Amino acid sequence: MTQTFETDDNSVVAMDTNKSKPTSVSRIIIALRYVRRNPSLTAGSIMLLMLFLFVSIGGILIDPDNARPMANRPRLAPNAEHFLGTDRQGKDVLTVMVIGTPQTIRIGLIAGGIGVAVGTFLAFFSVYYGGWVDILVSSLVDILRTVPGLLVLVIIAISIPGDMTVEMMALIVAALSWLVPTRVLRSQVLVMRQKPYVEMARFSGMSGPEIIVKEMMPNLMPYIISTFVLAVAGAILASIGLEALGLGAFESNTLGMTIYWNIFYGSLLNGWWWWLLPPILIIVFLFVALFLVSLGLDEWANPRLRRKL
Repeated sequence: MTQTFETDDNSVVAMDTNKSKPTSVSRIIIALRYVRRNPSLTAGSIMLLMLFLFVSIGGILIDPDNARPMANRPRLAPNAEHFLGTDRQGKDVLTVMVIGTPQTIRIGLIAGGIGVAVGTFLAFFSVYYGGWVDILVSSLVDILRTVPGLLVLVIIAISIPGDMTVEMMALIVAALSWLVPTRVLRSQVLVMRQKPYVEMARFSGMSGPEIIVKEMMPNLMPYIISTFVLAVAGAILASIGLEALGLGAFESNTLGMTIYWNIFYGSLLNGWWWWLLPPILIIVFLFVALFLVSLGLDEWANPRLRRKL
């Protein structure tokens, strides 16, 4: 199909649109059409952006000193000075949410990143080379998945001497965060290993690491990104569980530690709803956003799930 275009000097140029490269306008149109048929990814991204703006703008407006114990009068209901009130320790709840939300997300990003990195390496290494390596990795994953993960993390957490920090909590959660990525990505690599382009690369003389990096890794990237989002959500959930049991960093203001102090002081029984409700709402909001993003990325990675216009 031939289409004419008018240039800056008013001359007319004919171009074969079937062979021409997409212009910037066409790329934007394609992107908008994709957003239209992938509302889950769009909605999840918007929710994450809203959370980012809450933390960013809040970080400019708040005073970090209000998140320290006895910085204000304790147990104040929401008012003009403290929009979300104060907790039993005299901390401003809004300030704690603004500071604690990125701390919780940082735990998920660190643990999820380590888990996906280790899982990706094990998946490619075990499947591509096969043999006893694949048997060892798959057996180890299957055995460890039968063990209650929270119990293992509790044992690890109580075995670490010294004061707990946010980074240490992330490393503890990362101890088991590689299991699910390894299993999920291994199944994808098993299918990809039989693809014609992998066989052609092998016959052309490319080495194993070259085939993994240049041929298999780019095609698996959508699955890796989707798995990373799920790993971050799982790591955040695990960290909140540990912190709610009192195994977190007591000096931090993470969402999990806020829930722990709510349990410790019995805020629900005492009617301090303004202290308990904000962390729960942010956690629910965060998990819904991550779920929608993961759902959208899964649709992007799996052509069978893609909606048509």
